[in-house]
Amino acid sequence: MPIWTPSSQRVDAANMTRFMTMVQREYAPSVNDYASLYHWSIGAPEEFWPAVWRFCDIKHSRAWDKVLEPPTRMPGARWFSGARLNFAENLLRRRDEHPALIAWNEHGRCRVVSYAELHSEVARLARALQAEGVIAGDRIAGFLPNIPETVTAMLASASLGAIWSSCSPDFGLAGLLDRFGQIKPKVLFTADGYLYGGKHIDSLDRVREALPHLPELQRVITVPYVNAGETVLASLPRSVLYADFLAPEPAPDAPFTALPFDHPLYILYSSGTTGVPKCIVHGAGGTLIQHLKELALHTDVTPEDRIFYFTTCGWMMWHWLVSSLALGATVVLYDGSPFHPQAQSLFDLAEQERVTVFGASAKYLASLEKAGVKPRATHRLDALKTILSTGSPLAPASFDYVYRDIKEDVQLASISGGTDIISCFALGHPCLPVYRGELQCRGLGLKVEVYDQAGRSVAGAKGELVCTAPFPSMPIGFWNDPDGTAYRRAYFERFPNVWAHGDYAEITARDTVVIYGRSDTTLNPSGVRIGTAEIYRPIEGMPEILECLAVGQEWNNDVRIILFVKLREGLTLDQELITRIKKLIREHASPRHVPAKVIPIRDIPRTRSGKIVELAVRDLIHHRPIENLEALANPEALEAFEHIPELAED
Repeated sequence: MPIWTPSSQRVDAANMTRFMTMVQREYAPSVNDYASLYHWSIGAPEEFWPAVWRFCDIKHSRAWDKVLEPPTRMPGARWFSGARLNFAENLLRRRDEHPALIAWNEHGRCRVVSYAELHSEVARLARALQAEGVIAGDRIAGFLPNIPETVTAMLASASLGAIWSSCSPDFGLAGLLDRFGQIKPKVLFTADGYLYGGKHIDSLDRVREALPHLPELQRVITVPYVNAGETVLASLPRSVLYADFLAPEPAPDAPFTALPFDHPLYILYSSGTTGVPKCIVHGAGGTLIQHLKELALHTDVTPEDRIFYFTTCGWMMWHWLVSSLALGATVVLYDGSPFHPQAQSLFDLAEQERVTVFGASAKYLASLEKAGVKPRATHRLDALKTILSTGSPLAPASFDYVYRDIKEDVQLASISGGTDIISCFALGHPCLPVYRGELQCRGLGLKVEVYDQAGRSVAGAKGELVCTAPFPSMPIGFWNDPDGTAYRRAYFERFPNVWAHGDYAEITARDTVVIYGRSDTTLNPSGVRIGTAEIYRPIEGMPEILECLAVGQEWNNDVRIILFVKLREGLTLDQELITRIKKLIREHASPRHVPAKVIPIRDIPRTRSGKIVELAVRDLIHHRPIENLEALANPEALEAFEHIPELAED
């Protein structure tokens, strides 16, 4: 039984319904539900993607000569060859006083920027960058918190055809250089610091240390954010304050350079927990059309919406969120800890700003429940229509929590994709029901399947999530990988001509999707493949456990499951609790899922986007090197895993 079903009024008003009507009328009269729409979208990509282009009214200076060439090749397919457009122009098509950005931090609302103001500031900044010598293809880096100036800097870069690349300002020197050192930026935007947990944290010392290692850098542009009005540039070479760098006179328009569909727009980075991060290059056109499809159709964003996602500027969800500007919506930004000054801070924001689409990580929702937060009882959330979750599989218990303690009539859309595609393979759908623990549907235009170990497509069974046909938001390549060797090795080595995403998943009989975790962390006791999420789900609701992490330990020519648990403060892992943990896993998963050992741990290591780093723990307990601690938000958490006596015992 579904736990939420949309009303007929919501279905009738949805963008997806209007799009389906257009498809029925002009392309495929037999399309009459989502299943038939989806199969048309993957069977006729040369009709589907132009239909999305038309429906979302993508601005362009030249139409395409051919939608897709060659049509069956991955990698190597080219989309919309001959078309010319500018990404920033599409996000800045609105020029009125409607709020484009509403910025919050731990102190509350700090700034509102209208579409007219945003366009004017982007135009001034773009002219200043031009005067600095920035041209198409140059790299511009952002070491910035989630504030309006970050959006402005990205849009000004994109207007010129420069390539924007950002990482979160909580990265240390090594993490900063591992990323920006590879791409050699011409200009660096930084803030003097950022907020977290009630503290003002300096950024400029790390920038100062990094400068000798970035010789191609011509200019550092500093936003005085935490020390507004004070001089912050002492002994920082090649630097200027943001306000002083802007062109002095308003420009009538930003210099929107018309560029090919596949012109580089963003460089994003893999998590880098097993080495120096990969520099993933995404094209402007592919990013734009994929984001518009997901935001307009799957998320039902309209100009009246206020969309929020808790994210740093180094996570792909920031790029996804900002693309909502192309639909004329209001984007709500937040800088700081989501639990400061209190656990319900983000719901204060949602209530006061009347947020309609609220996004966060699965970890955040689970932490809210553990903290006893019940926004339904404390906040007025009548404007809220959709809650989005990603970053890791959303446990069934978190579905229960949302509908019990946040809002009963809301679409809960667990979505899944990644930095690699700057978008999603599985998404929400405003007109479909929500089932506990399941993602509502596969994304339109993406031929998503599940393969068994022999490379056969399977339904209703667990296996490797793959995409078997080209799609526009595939990376155009990796930086410093001229012949594409590293790119092909990353996604196409396991199944030739098929994108292997690295998720362990299942497509259910009702065509929903279940994600069981990363396939490279899949456990194999006695040769049986087990996703780690299958172990986490039964015990997510246990009040004693705050977090857990499962890995496979090589033992006696086999693999045994080790479960680490972080307990609520003051509790002890005694035999009675261990027995209950194992009993729940046995009853709700299977006897094969039951861990050989349950071990208490004081903290669980995570990446900066909140993902559990099972691979790093697995390598550590096998005494293998961990190559890039800078990718972790809390690298000190790994210390406790190095010498655990129980791991040497039967």
